[in-house]
Amino acid sequence: MTDHLELNMDEYLPLRDVVFHTLREAILRGDLLPGERLMEIQLASRLGVSRTPIREAIHMLEKEGLAIIIPRRGALVAGMTEKDMRDVLEIREALEELSVQVACDKITPEQIALLKENMIKFEESLKSEDLRTMAKADEEFHDVIYQATDNPKLVNMLNNLREPMYRYRAEYLKKPENHEQLLAEHEAIYEGICKKDKPAVTEVIRKHIDNQVAAVLHMIRQQDK
Repeated sequence: MTDHLELNMDEYLPLRDVVFHTLREAILRGDLLPGERLMEIQLASRLGVSRTPIREAIHMLEKEGLAIIIPRRGALVAGMTEKDMRDVLEIREALEELSVQVACDKITPEQIALLKENMIKFEESLKSEDLRTMAKADEEFHDVIYQATDNPKLVNMLNNLREPMYRYRAEYLKKPENHEQLLAEHEAIYEGICKKDKPAVTEVIRKHIDNQVAAVLHMIRQQDK
């Protein structure tokens, strides 16, 4: 069990969410390693909380693919697998391509302004070097496009990928060498939607996802060595 685990209190969040964010960030930073046991008693003692929010947080981690719960054995930090990553990102690529195509037809001037605002906000977030801040800003950029489709069913499907996507998004963002490319891709997505150029923006979003697949795949293979 890592000695660097500290509860990141937030007065606006329920305790289970505070514990969840604390454990999630510890896993993404590598303070809690793949295969390491998530023992309720030890975690509760370390964080100064009861076992209930620990148990609830572990179930939330399981939904994001960050933990595995094994009957009669307890919970472990999950490793990233190539198949899981490909399964999630293949679905995301198909839905993202559809979303930018529909957004080209339906986006409003107000949403275009918000998309630009969030593009700038994401660039600013990279200076923080805080994974949670960067991931949130990245999500908010894409959320504007989703809402611009004016298709609640499509938005719901994309939102259902948010949790399983989080680890791969964070792994990609934690490498500073990926930031310049991300910024260029966001700008190209913005320009393509502004010009309502469906072929161009479809190609950009495909490259956007494919680049993430390649980078995360490299990390997974390094982890398995």
